[in-house]
Amino acid sequence: MKRPDYKNWMPKGMILSFAAGAVICLLVRIAIGARMAEGRWKAVLSVLFLIGTLILSLAALWCYALYRAFDYNGKRQMSKQIIEGIAGNIDLKNGGKVLDVGCGSGALAIAVAKRHPEAEVIGIDRWGKEYASFSLKLCEDNAEAEGVSNVSFRQGDALRLDFADETFDAVTSNYVYHNIPSKDRQAILLETLRTLKKGGQFALHDIFSVSKYGDMDAFVKKLKDMGYEKVELIDTTDGMWISKTEALFMELAGSALLKGIK
Repeated sequence: MKRPDYKNWMPKGMILSFAAGAVICLLVRIAIGARMAEGRWKAVLSVLFLIGTLILSLAALWCYALYRAFDYNGKRQMSKQIIEGIAGNIDLKNGGKVLDVGCGSGALAIAVAKRHPEAEVIGIDRWGKEYASFSLKLCEDNAEAEGVSNVSFRQGDALRLDFADETFDAVTSNYVYHNIPSKDRQAILLETLRTLKKGGQFALHDIFSVSKYGDMDAFVKKLKDMGYEKVELIDTTDGMWISKTEALFMELAGSALLKGIK
């Protein structure tokens, strides 16, 4: 039986690149020691390439640690825990339509579809070169492997969603918006929420740090002032899905779940 492949949030290519760089620096350092005549330049270059070896080795080890933590089939399974956690915040009793923004490998859209077989789930992504391992075909293959038929995928732009106002009964997203270059990511959130029906649910997980989003407490108040029935910003780095230590080590500090009802 074919198994789904949700890939890893830490690309193998990045690990291999750092590791290869460390090896090259080490080989150059050895070559300098063996072939260059004694002198100031030999000492300087030896130190520089030794430092390069150490830095790149540490970078490779850091990336490998993240790879292990994010591995869907590994021991920690952080990615799976987060995906299932977000999906668990959507409660559709009578089906409906769901939009997952930035679906990547299809994991969250499929998780929601499995929980709500009567719902129609749509996942969108631009599948850019930054995440070349993610694709439309990968999403469709994963849905087939999971035996899920109530989910579909299409190319889309989170900045300008190709859906009318109040189209969906729920909208979801995971670690997407902070990757989009923008001076106003709160506006991107509003673009997603624009497609949500009155009374619809939202569960958006991201790194909602001040440096990336500005004042999110003010944004929560803004949504409430706009008439949203319920809005919460929940820290997910307090052991809910991620520990404080993991958040700092993995550069996920500020991760939180923005959820509520329109």
